[in-house]
Amino acid sequence: MALRLIHELLLFEALREGLEEEMDRDPTVCVMGEDVGHYGGSYKVTKGLANKYGDLRVLDTPIAENSFTGMGIGAAMTGLRPVVEGMNMGFLLLAFNQISNNCGMLHYTSGGQFKIPIVIRGPGGVGRQLGAEHSQRLESYFQSIPGIQMVACSTPYNAKGLMKAAIRSENPVILFEHVLLYNLKERIPDEEYICNLEEAEIVRPGEHVTILTYSRMRYHVMQAAKTLVNKGYDPEVIDIRSLKPFDLYTIGNSVKKTHRVLIVEECMRTGGIGASLTAAITENFHDYLDAPIVCLSSQDVPTPYAGTLEEWTVVQPAQIVTAVEQICQ
Repeated sequence: MALRLIHELLLFEALREGLEEEMDRDPTVCVMGEDVGHYGGSYKVTKGLANKYGDLRVLDTPIAENSFTGMGIGAAMTGLRPVVEGMNMGFLLLAFNQISNNCGMLHYTSGGQFKIPIVIRGPGGVGRQLGAEHSQRLESYFQSIPGIQMVACSTPYNAKGLMKAAIRSENPVILFEHVLLYNLKERIPDEEYICNLEEAEIVRPGEHVTILTYSRMRYHVMQAAKTLVNKGYDPEVIDIRSLKPFDLYTIGNSVKKTHRVLIVEECMRTGGIGASLTAAITENFHDYLDAPIVCLSSQDVPTPYAGTLEEWTVVQPAQIVTAVEQICQ
């Protein structure tokens, strides 16, 4: 048997390795954003790339999200494959017009004359005491834009694989990275691989209840799963990864097996990812459900600065355990 070579990386390093491999493979791949050049990005995802590829392919921009996002979209229209970094996902609200009216629509409004192969990526989420404006849950904002795909990485392995797949996609892709996951460490293969942009991951097979989650909440769910197993429950945990479109094949097969669904998200309860996922499951798999779908979401409040209060705005493992016990009664 051939020896499978592996190496160990932190999540932010895996993102950089995937980006660097694609820049080596395809000269049309370029990077732009605030401090992505010689500083190496706000979380060092682009560290060293400016020295290797030069200032034309790794472009430091002014502090103007609407301008450099629009520039990235224009570059994609003319044949490049830009990777645009938002220093914080909250800052991309300043580019919402460009992302919605240009990035998402141009392929359609041009009658297919233009493709927009752009990746818009950056950190978001709750947990670093960055205050309300910099700790928002904006996944559902971007999910609502027609014409855009959205994925959320959760491990170094899928961070690299999703980065490479997003760059190769002919569609605009938003890659959501959680601020608390950048220093996760994992062994990943030396050989090249990519992850399917539209495929969920079964993290833990089970029989009693389907728990759907993504990003940081994957780890809260797995912590709860240990307690649930000790209590005699057998949860199936699925990291949906693709926030748009949902992998209804994987999700549906799980629902048909367990007949019960719990959704755990860090997004807001009102109009969040969980609400869209609940609707999709209800429309497609209602006949297989033995209990109402339960969705655990963040509270509909601005994120507090105080660490204890901030943490309690998001779902905790104990809440997941209680919800499963109630669903399985």
